[in-house]
Amino acid sequence: MGVSTSSETETAPILGPPAEVASARGLGRHFGLSGRLFLITVAFVAVAEILIYVPAVASYRLGWLSDRIAAAQVAATVLDAAPGQPVSEELSRRLLAGVGARAIVVSGGGTRRLLSNEAMPEGVVETVDLRDDTWWDSIHGSWRTLIAPGEEPLRVVGQGRDGFDVVEILIDEAPLRTAIVDFSIRLLLSSLIIAGAAAGLVFIVLQRVIVAPVRRLANNITAFADDPESLERVIEPSRRTDEIGHAETALARMEQALAGELREKRRLAELGLAVSKINHELRNLLTTAQLLVDRLEGAADPTVQRVAPRLVATLGRAIRFCEATLAYGRATERHPQRRLVLLQPILAELPELAGLSTMSRVNVREQVPPGLQICADPEQLSRALTNLVRNAVQALDAAGAGQESPEVRITATRHGGVGSGFVTIRVSDNGPGLPERAKAHLFAPFQGSMRAGGTGLGLAIAAELVQLNGGTLRLEDGVPGASFRITVPDWVPGPKEAR
Repeated sequence: MGVSTSSETETAPILGPPAEVASARGLGRHFGLSGRLFLITVAFVAVAEILIYVPAVASYRLGWLSDRIAAAQVAATVLDAAPGQPVSEELSRRLLAGVGARAIVVSGGGTRRLLSNEAMPEGVVETVDLRDDTWWDSIHGSWRTLIAPGEEPLRVVGQGRDGFDVVEILIDEAPLRTAIVDFSIRLLLSSLIIAGAAAGLVFIVLQRVIVAPVRRLANNITAFADDPESLERVIEPSRRTDEIGHAETALARMEQALAGELREKRRLAELGLAVSKINHELRNLLTTAQLLVDRLEGAADPTVQRVAPRLVATLGRAIRFCEATLAYGRATERHPQRRLVLLQPILAELPELAGLSTMSRVNVREQVPPGLQICADPEQLSRALTNLVRNAVQALDAAGAGQESPEVRITATRHGGVGSGFVTIRVSDNGPGLPERAKAHLFAPFQGSMRAGGTGLGLAIAAELVQLNGGTLRLEDGVPGASFRITVPDWVPGPKEAR
């Protein structure tokens, strides 16, 4: 009897998540990262508990029925204590109430005894044989009891002991269903407590380990954006060695580099503004100086005749330096209008650049196959080639009279068919070549000049123009003098571009 009483007091929860959990999930979108992780953790724990719930209910049902069979075994032992004697109605009622059964049947030793105070029912809702009951049978029976309990009693068969082979009982299904529901409620409450505790721990850990460092990164980025030139706004990396630590280190390097770049850009902008302000006055001064030099050139003094050309050249370089500096800082190259054009007409005017040489001995030669086409913006390509040839002529001029037969050669070659290949243009000279110090910043503005008074803008502008047309400009090593190679791939325009 005591066994049946203790079993009947074991109860549990209701199926499915409560409405509060569902509404909390709806509110998750308004939470931050940690809040969403909290809700996700609760949901995952709830799903895990649901997966555990099905076999747990089946096991609970099996244990509950086994307890009833054990209680029936005790009742059968009482019956066996007085063999052959009738059982009083009061004792029968108490034994059946202790087991919670309508009837008890025990078999053993070739005999079969029945204990019941009412007529036997015509049928049963289900027969459960605990001797060979499987997990699937237990799960199926549990859900049937919860969802569709029957009005007929449940027949349960178990293994007997102490002289009994088989013990059978007829029980109502309502107490079993009530016990399973109570057990489900308790299981659900315990699951919610476990899920809440686990989610709370996860929330605290993630808040300290991930969310707080990420918030620190976000706040630093916001603060740095307000004053990107201030080194005081650069984040100080922590000692973490994980991904967040790497992100802090990378952010610190990026902010330091960006702050330095912005300060340099600001100084250059201020310099450009200052130069533009003095440009007008400087040009007036230089123009006046040129007029004075023109008057000096008519003087008969040999010293004046010798110094005047140099003074004119110096003033010309000064004017060109100011104009080039202003043009580079102010101009923005337009988008190229690339199309297939003949290269030879573009090169036709380049030999005239030899007239820039004070020696008047520099020879500019071009060797291009007739009919060779290149896919480029003709105006931009002409400017790039003009800068390269002008630089070569000026380099040969700077080499002086010791340079024999100074020459600038322009050659072009097509590789592949028109529309699917590329064109290579080489501009080379037979001068002394480039010093190593010039190669380090060859295409950097204001840094790649190879002669006194130069701005270093010619190669920088040429490289930019070639790059806009999809090509590359490179200095070829291992050749006499200086040789620059332009490579421009073909591009066949569509109908709209062709028009």
